[in-house]
Formats: sequence, structure tokens, C-alpha cells
Amino acid sequence: MAVQMPVAPGKFSMPMLCAIVVGSMIGGGIFTLPHSIARTAGPVGALIAWTIAGAGMFAIARVLQLLARRKPKLDAGIYTYARAGFGAYVGFLSVFGYWLASCMGSATYWVLIKATLGGFFPIFGDGSTVAAIAVASVGIWAFHFVILRGVPRAALINKITTVAKVVPIIIFIFVLVVVFDFQTFWANVVTGMEGPSLPAQVRGTMLITLYAFLGIEGASVYSRYAKRRSYVGRATVLGLAAVTSLLVLVTLLPYGVVSQAELARLRQPSMASVLELVVGPWGSLLISVGLLISVLGAYLAWSLICVEVLFSAAHSGDMPKIFATENRNQVPAAGLWLTNAVVQVMVLTTYWSDDPYKQMLIFTSQMSLAPYLLVAAYCLLIVWRGETYGLNPYGRQRDLGFAFAATGYGLFLVLAGGLRPLLYSAILYVAGTLLYLWARREQRLRVFTPREWIVFGITCLGAAAGVYFLAGNVMSA
Repeated sequence: MAVQMPVAPGKFSMPMLCAIVVGSMIGGGIFTLPHSIARTAGPVGALIAWTIAGAGMFAIARVLQLLARRKPKLDAGIYTYARAGFGAYVGFLSVFGYWLASCMGSATYWVLIKATLGGFFPIFGDGSTVAAIAVASVGIWAFHFVILRGVPRAALINKITTVAKVVPIIIFIFVLVVVFDFQTFWANVVTGMEGPSLPAQVRGTMLITLYAFLGIEGASVYSRYAKRRSYVGRATVLGLAAVTSLLVLVTLLPYGVVSQAELARLRQPSMASVLELVVGPWGSLLISVGLLISVLGAYLAWSLICVEVLFSAAHSGDMPKIFATENRNQVPAAGLWLTNAVVQVMVLTTYWSDDPYKQMLIFTSQMSLAPYLLVAAYCLLIVWRGETYGLNPYGRQRDLGFAFAATGYGLFLVLAGGLRPLLYSAILYVAGTLLYLWARREQRLRVFTPREWIVFGITCLGAAAGVYFLAGNVMSA
């Protein structure tokens, strides 16, 4: 997704909002699914995982749709719901987590770009070599200075990149449908059932499926630009349906072409490797070109989303005022500088990683959990209380069901993600609290309420445990 900032209200039509959702969700993750899923799950486990993830994200989509209709004044993004429901500090944690997850997502794009080039130029390896990091660093700051000058054709860029990345995916699906062999698929079903238990397979893929769905809130982030508020929810649901269909097909069809063990050994981007096995080198080239266009477009999109998050949060008092300032090209420059500095640091850390893409994927998904869970919990809160239902109680029981489902899915993801990544994310939340202190000091407001002190204390305890585990890993390395 990509859009010029700022945009006059009332400019986004329904098709454009749908393109924002699809463009935001289809980045690089879909091109890595055959390998990423096959490492953990067979066809049955993968299908169950996508069923749970699809149902959970549909519940979240309906929650976003409901909130867009019931709380139209909360239009600065999904993190505003956390502030409205649970106070200023929890709202800050949501916006900080969402922003940092977006930064991490941007870093994964560079890892994928480098790994894709590594298939043609060995010097880039799996994306963690010195040459790869150097090229990625040049790319980060080249985009940075382009964005600083303004992106007047960003909406056009979004349309072009959305088409460019969807076409290779459709070709991939068509080719694999043609060559699909049921005996190979059934052999993978049997092999998958003989491996780890289905619950273990599902748990092992939950963060992968979550990562593939990140961006579902794309229309919500820019909801104040929609011609009609009702378009936001509709675009979210339609975009989710389209993308879910593509994700499931891209995951399951390769099981009908090669064995699960072979899929698990393929280099990333594994979609390119699968198509190369079927049609030859031109298949890898086609997918690789599509991925590079997709990822570069998605990187532009998420760079702007990162800046929009800081910009909106600064205007609402959740971030320091400096992030609400703009340069002469109407670009929030301070937010862009901080965002790209963080992306740069994350790209540098891939040098010490054995699997840089998996590392970025896990932490991106983990940092996204709190914002999604808080949105669902806020929706559950207002429906349970009956807020906004006084004059129109119709549908409250249905909405309560979606809110419970979305909240339950969020809690399931927290449990499936494991304890240590959650504790590591607490370290980042404590460090980010410095920005909250800065913002509160600027406004001469009390830092924490008694309840917020408890939240901060729990976060600090989690961070301390995270540091302990991290130090143990370093000492044993």
C-alpha cells in the first residue's frame, strides 16, 4: 500500500480502499509460504492452521468494521481504540508496538530482497552477508531521501505494484493446478500425519500465518480519508477474503508437486524455487521479479504507514510533538528519520542471525500481537457494556460473538508464540516508554495513573526476564 501524505479527506473510494488492504497484506510473506509452512506442518496441519487464522482474522476484520461504524470519531488507526478503552499508557504501548512491528516488517522486506538476489548473485547469500547488508543500507536511505521529497504519484505506484505482484502469484497458482498430482499430495498428507501432532503443527505455524495477514488494518489506518466510513469495513472484509484465498492456494498446491521434505529444503523465496522445479529457470525469474516489485512497493507502503502512525500519534498526544512536524514537502521528516534509523539497525542485526528472515518474521508478528489483541478487547468491552446500542440494539449478540472470537484468537496467538519472544518484546516496550515520558512531559501531564503503574511494573518484570534469557543465550553461544 502506498499513499501520499497528507491527503485531503474524502478522497478514497471503495476500490482504492480494497487496493490498500490487498496491497498492504500482500508483501513478501506470500512468496515464502511453501518453505515456511512445510518446515513445520503437512497439508492437513497447514489447512487447519489457515482455517483458524482465516476465522480469527475474519473476526478481527468484523471488529474493525464494527468499530468503524460504532466509533467513527476514532479515525487515527487501530491503536486509538486501545487508548479509548484502556488509558493513555496502554494506548501508547499499542501505537509503539504497531509502529515497531511495521519497522520490523520493513526490515524483512530487505532480507527478502537480498535473499532473492542471492539466487542469482551468490555474494548476497541468504541475505545476511556483508555485501547484502551494504546494498540494503543503500536502498533504505535512497528510499528515505525520495520520500523526503514527497511522493506525488504514490497512489499510482500502489496500483502498479499491486498488479505486478498479483499477476505472478496467479500464474504460479495456475501452473501448479495444471501439474497437480493427487498421489504426491496424498503422500504428503500421510507423511504429515506421521510427524509432529496436529496441535504442534498448528502452533508452529501461527506466527507465520499472522505475518501473512499483517496489513489487514490498512484501510483503518487511513479511515479518515475514506469517502464513506462504511467503505472501511467493507474493504477490509473483501480484501481479507481475496488474500486468504491466495494464501491457502499458494500453501497447499506445492504439496501436490514435490514432497514436504523437499519443500522444507528449498531456498527462499520458495515460491520461485517451486516454480523453477516445474517449468525451469524462467519460473524462478518470473517470481523473483514479481517479488522484487511487490516488496519494493510494500516497503514504500509500510514506510509511509510507519510515518503516518507517528504523525497521527503525535497529533493525539501519544508521541512527542516533534513527530507531528512536516518539511516543506508536507512529509513528517522526524518520523521518517526515526523509522529508517530503526530499520537500518534491524538490517544490521541480520548479520549475526542463522535464519534472518525467520528472525524478523517472528519478532514482527510478536510485536503485532498487542495492537490486535487490544482492538479486539476494546470491541468486546463496548459491546458488553452496550455502548452505542441504546437506540439501535439490533445485532448486539452477533457483534458480541465476533468480539469474543477476535479476543480469543489474539490470546491464542500470544500462547502459540511462546514465552520468550513475548519477554523479548517487553524489553522493547520498556525502552519505548522513554518516548511516552517525553510526550507526557511536553504536555505537563501526570505520567502514570495507579493502574498504569501496575501495567508498567508488569512490563518491566517481563523485560527483566527477557534480558535474563537473552544474556543466557549470548553466554551459551
